Amino acid sequence: MNITNEEIKLRFSTKEYMQPPHGFCPGCGVALTLRYFLKAMGGNVVLVMPPGCTSPSVLNPKRSLVSGDRYIDVICSPFGSTAIFAGGIKSGLVARGDLKTQVVAWAGDGATFDIGLSGVSGAAERNEDIIYVCNDNEAYMNTGNQRSSATPIGATTTTNPPPGTKHESKKDIMWIMMGHQIPYAATSTIAYPDDLMGKVRKAKDIKGFRFFHFLAPCVPGWGFRTEQTVKLSRFAVQTGLFPLYEMENGAVSINKKRKSVKLEEFTKLQRRYKFLGKEGLAALEGFVDQQWNRLNRLAGTDGDAVSS
Repeated sequence: MNITNEEIKLRFSTKEYMQPPHGFCPGCGVALTLRYFLKAMGGNVVLVMPPGCTSPSVLNPKRSLVSGDRYIDVICSPFGSTAIFAGGIKSGLVARGDLKTQVVAWAGDGATFDIGLSGVSGAAERNEDIIYVCNDNEAYMNTGNQRSSATPIGATTTTNPPPGTKHESKKDIMWIMMGHQIPYAATSTIAYPDDLMGKVRKAKDIKGFRFFHFLAPCVPGWGFRTEQTVKLSRFAVQTGLFPLYEMENGAVSINKKRKSVKLEEFTKLQRRYKFLGKEGLAALEGFVDQQWNRLNRLAGTDGDAVSS
């Protein structure tokens, strides 16, 4: 779909691919993630999106993703079929002789960890030449903060029994992707834009199935002030709750060290942890320690040391 010359003058004076207006909530972590992602990926891309926070936000009230004098193609898929749609679109482009356009499946944790997991697994096992992005806001936020398997232990949702806290640990989606022996997978978050964009640029030049797990704080779902989005993203990394690392052809590299930031500094800023308590905090700390012990073993690092 082409854009009029008047719109071009008004809206495309910068190299940004994400232009106002959009429908994201103020302070939305997904909005910032998409902005950084496209700055690194470029505009020669097809985005495949299931129902969730992103697709209605970039398509209404006016399309907000642009490249040059055209809108970036956004294809809406069923909830559980994002990876399958993306793989089919990539095959179609290749059949037409287009080997340059990147196809990106852009989904949330509900469509990745839960409803669409079989489709993601199938695409990864076939090593489809696509990039799959999971924007993880740790619940089904678009429909009112329902529990997902990405919800951390101790967090409240609207579908957990009163007082609403989740008693199970978060699913390790990166561990699952590792089992598929894909060429590249990485975590990142908006508090470290250079890390995020650097990994996206690296993934562009790799063939096969590439997977990103991005943490995206949600203002209404997590319950924090809009100006604290980046701070919470940074705390999640520094506390060790969300490690930044890469997996390349089976080799694991840790990108950031844990800092001396206590988990309580992270949880106290969020309404979803209001019923956490001492036992819940201890369980969350145990999850972090277990996660880091396993990650250090995989990376061959000692304690919190990281490879250069």
